[in-house]
Amino acid sequence: MLKKINDFLAGWLMTLVGGAFLLASVILPRIGRQEGERLAWVCVVICGLPLLYLAVQRLVCNRGISKISSALLISVAMIAALLIGDLFAAGEVAFIMEIGALLEDMTTERARKGLKSLIALAPETGRVLRGGEEVRVPLADIAKGDLLRILPGETVPVDGVITAGETSVDQSVMTGESLPVDKAPGDTVFSGTINRFGSIDIEATRVGKDSSLQKLIRMVEDAEKNQAPSQRIADKWASWLVPAAMTVAAAAYFVTGDIVRAVTVLVVFCPCALVLATPTAVMAAIGQATKHGVIIKSGAALEKMGKVDIVAFDKTGTLTRGRLEVSDIISVSEKSEAELLTLAASAESRSEHPLGKAIVERAKSGGLALREAADFGMSAGKGVRARTDGSVYFFGNEKYLAENGVAPDSGTRAALERLREEGKAAVIAADTQRVLGIIALSDTPRPEAAEYLAGKVGIAEVRAELLPEDKVESVAALQRKGTVCMIGDGVNDAPALKMADVGVAMGVMGSDIAVEAADVALMTDDISCLPYLKWLGVAAVRTIKTEITLSMCINFAAVTLSVLGKLTPTTGALVHNAGSCFVVLLAAMLYDRKYK
Repeated sequence: MLKKINDFLAGWLMTLVGGAFLLASVILPRIGRQEGERLAWVCVVICGLPLLYLAVQRLVCNRGISKISSALLISVAMIAALLIGDLFAAGEVAFIMEIGALLEDMTTERARKGLKSLIALAPETGRVLRGGEEVRVPLADIAKGDLLRILPGETVPVDGVITAGETSVDQSVMTGESLPVDKAPGDTVFSGTINRFGSIDIEATRVGKDSSLQKLIRMVEDAEKNQAPSQRIADKWASWLVPAAMTVAAAAYFVTGDIVRAVTVLVVFCPCALVLATPTAVMAAIGQATKHGVIIKSGAALEKMGKVDIVAFDKTGTLTRGRLEVSDIISVSEKSEAELLTLAASAESRSEHPLGKAIVERAKSGGLALREAADFGMSAGKGVRARTDGSVYFFGNEKYLAENGVAPDSGTRAALERLREEGKAAVIAADTQRVLGIIALSDTPRPEAAEYLAGKVGIAEVRAELLPEDKVESVAALQRKGTVCMIGDGVNDAPALKMADVGVAMGVMGSDIAVEAADVALMTDDISCLPYLKWLGVAAVRTIKTEITLSMCINFAAVTLSVLGKLTPTTGALVHNAGSCFVVLLAAMLYDRKYK
């Protein structure tokens, strides 16, 4: 109950209400309504109680030096100001501190929508085969060894081994690869992946918490927990600010015998400008980044970006577009490359397979006229056949051609092996007698990525065929060498993005889960923004350090004037406003600073 009340008072609405009453307590006495001074009590209650609650909580729950916080110093100053009857000073320091805390919370809050989206990938039910009939059962009721049927377009509910049927499976959720993977009896399928074409029966091998998707969810959760929340800078300094303030205030009282001077010292010692330094600079930097199509989710990420010295890229969708395109057309017969492409596209125009769609798109973009394809047939995960111009043609993999009585010669096999080594998918074209040629497809590199990497960085190490847990381990290994920035776009990248010091997601092409898991999202999908991010991180840290130096200089001068009796609690509180204004001004300058 007490926490609920505290959370309500500490929110933006009530804090602004408290600020309005504090302002009224200043204005009303100046127009002859002296009783208006008492309105500052509203601000003291609304803004002061959350600070007092936080100070007591840390004193009771925290260990060692962490018991001493900026909230404790503010609470002491607020209570001291109340004891000598200066309501405005008490309300002002509480209000400024609450505003600073709210601003910092805005910049450090991590959205958890991505984890919810990841959980939503798992279907709620599965189609289990029992007694020769299909029965829909809740996911929790599926046991290891159960037989399940998965139709085209459905999501695989559990990990399993195919017992019947052939298909192509979209495994991008697990591997990030854009190419669907052909599956046949004996092959493994993973939960969360999508069955694209043929109907298959599988035997469940890993269910519930043991499934691949649930493991992926746990990795994201664990990585989130491993990212400890950044400690507020004022609290880092509180371990010496509080003892220093108490000592100076006590010395001022014992030397001068003036309790007002002691209270003024406590008021001006409050790190109001110090509290505002980090959140205002971070908000300004985040605002500037937004103008460049870069979304930064936390101040900690911005600060760490300035320290990054290792960058890890996921290939698909990051260095490449995540979109298949025809890369090679190899004729091993009298047919020209254009004729091969026309025949293949004519047949594939009736296919929904990503390889077929890419072939059709290439033919159309090249201005080739497609022909009428009759007697169309498709074997899921293998290939298609069609009759064009009176002849039957086959387009698919080696297994499909072998089933139709066509065997590639040694030269064709050598070409296929070379294409495989280059990471390309190959569609073999054949008639009923022989192989006519090969059409190869690959994910296309981003021009800006290729140019950036070649001219600026170069890739020092390549690691292939990594599952989500492998990516996490790779990032952890790199972190032992330096500060790591991980760039990815797929669901399978989410744990690694969380684990990295800074996670950067490709916002347009990337999955919602990757975007939410990352610290930074590039809404333009242009990785040439990375140098800008590095510059912005360095600039933000420098601005914060400048603001801190300025605020400490103001505090030192104010403490000196307080000890000399030149400031009262009220005028001392106004000094905070001046320091806060300088801090906000510096932050505004960061917002408009030009990237060079």
